[in-house]
Amino acid sequence: MQSCESSGDSADDPLSRGLRRRGQPRVVVIGAGLAGLAAAKALLEQGFTDVTVLEASSRIGGRVQSVKLGHATFELGATWIHGSHGNPIYHLAEANGLLEETTDGERSVGRISLYSKNGVACYLTNHGCRIPKDVVEEFSDLYNEVYNLTQEFFRHGKPVNAESQNSVGVFTREEVRNRIRDDPDDPEATKRLKLAMIQQYLKVESCESSSHSMDEVSLSAFGEWTEIPGAHHIIPSGFMRVVELLAEGIPAHIIQLGKPVRCVHWDQASSHPWGPEIEPRGEGNHNHDTGEGSQGGEEPQGERQDEDEQWPVVVECEDCEVIPADHVIVTVSLGVLKTQHASFFRPGLPAEKVAAIHRLGIGTTDKIFLEFEEPFWGPECNSLQFVWEDEAESHTLTYPPELWYRKICGFDVLYPPERYGHVLSGWICGEEALVMEKCDDEAVAEICTEMLRQFTGNPNIPKPRRILRSAWGSNPYFRGSYSYTQVGSSGADVEKLAKPLPYTESSKTAQGSSSKQLPGHLLSSKCPEQSLEPNRGSIKPMQVLFSGEATHRKYYSTTHGALLSGQREAARLIEMYRDLFQQGT
Repeated sequence: MQSCESSGDSADDPLSRGLRRRGQPRVVVIGAGLAGLAAAKALLEQGFTDVTVLEASSRIGGRVQSVKLGHATFELGATWIHGSHGNPIYHLAEANGLLEETTDGERSVGRISLYSKNGVACYLTNHGCRIPKDVVEEFSDLYNEVYNLTQEFFRHGKPVNAESQNSVGVFTREEVRNRIRDDPDDPEATKRLKLAMIQQYLKVESCESSSHSMDEVSLSAFGEWTEIPGAHHIIPSGFMRVVELLAEGIPAHIIQLGKPVRCVHWDQASSHPWGPEIEPRGEGNHNHDTGEGSQGGEEPQGERQDEDEQWPVVVECEDCEVIPADHVIVTVSLGVLKTQHASFFRPGLPAEKVAAIHRLGIGTTDKIFLEFEEPFWGPECNSLQFVWEDEAESHTLTYPPELWYRKICGFDVLYPPERYGHVLSGWICGEEALVMEKCDDEAVAEICTEMLRQFTGNPNIPKPRRILRSAWGSNPYFRGSYSYTQVGSSGADVEKLAKPLPYTESSKTAQGSSSKQLPGHLLSSKCPEQSLEPNRGSIKPMQVLFSGEATHRKYYSTTHGALLSGQREAARLIEMYRDLFQQGT
């Protein structure tokens, strides 16, 4: 492969020349989750025909995984549509009849989502006692008051004091404790119960944030996450139906399953790392391979006609296939970026992007489904919450590996039973979830049964007839559930993570990146960070784009954030090529 000659004339820039010869830019999307499918669908709808989606696993959906057991569908990944007003996931589901069987009880407006808003949460102690309802309500009101305070630091620019260590967990724990201790009306026994409940609430909060502990979540950035108004909804037929709706608009041959990527070689016009051991192939129809993992044999348009023309990006797959491209949209999780970014990109990522990857957080939140022959809980109970009384004075949510089960915050009752049977869904997060993932089903079922017996005070609870659980942390294609703003990070890091490569000359810090630039009239006005000086060379902009939930500043951690981020990156390319497409019509 040889470097192409560049011209200063705007009519002979690399975009015009490539389209004149090939008719279409080639776009490779890495990942077939919501972000990747949304990006591919948007590009195809706007006339891009040379699009390939590479999915490492054997299925589409990413962190959406619905498992059907009998007549019921269980969500190992995303469960709720969070908010309805303006939520694209909600509107897609509603328009296609996916919410017709959603019951009123499954339309929760609470901050902490349950499978049903009907009934009450039963708070149980490790001594087998139920905490009185009035104590629970008083504590819940107090906790929610403090939770609202955590939002003010970002939203109102409130300064963070040193005592809080800029940590949501530290601030919340100390603020709630001080208020409980200063309450003159509560007897000491009640105060001890409420102090113990702090840790249980923080475990729930950690599961929702997918952090090891709320102590690791940034207080100054916490309020930037934005909740879409409206109720949370469950899709009875499974969240995968949303994924399938997105995939319906994508021809089968475009998605290649079982196709993990080893490395994205970008900025190829300025550096030529390829040695004799790696020679890009597939410069014709790389989608025509009908071997294992390919989704079909329909031939796309637009192979590169000029052998001397340099592709700016080359995607090296684990099976040694090498796919040249004009643009690559990377949708891998933050967990994968944290563990593999050094080997996944050549040249290496810019220093500020690497720093953002390290500063932002991602943890593991797992579910443990237990199916029983008959319910041992009352019909009014929508969840069993575990409160360890000996944690009243605890300052940590970290446990030794042999006590991993203490991180289980409780079990929700799946509702309605006519759909699910008699099933409980347990929640666990952080390093303890990783320990749980290493245990076998029998061991987890046994430990969960013992916990249920201990906290309910009922020694006769039978072992579950079936167990189903997730393992997002140990899955090499995810390395976690979803992202959060870790102490030391901010929304600015999310923006840095989302910024396409290569950077402008003024902000470029990538190792070995080129100093050439593209004519500015071909660049999107929506991407000011890409607005380069005109007529300075032939480097192609937006070679590598980034999407996924961790790249959405307001909606990180959500399915709608993932979908919108994919559409955002597709929009960059659509805008970039708009004038050139119009010239060819």
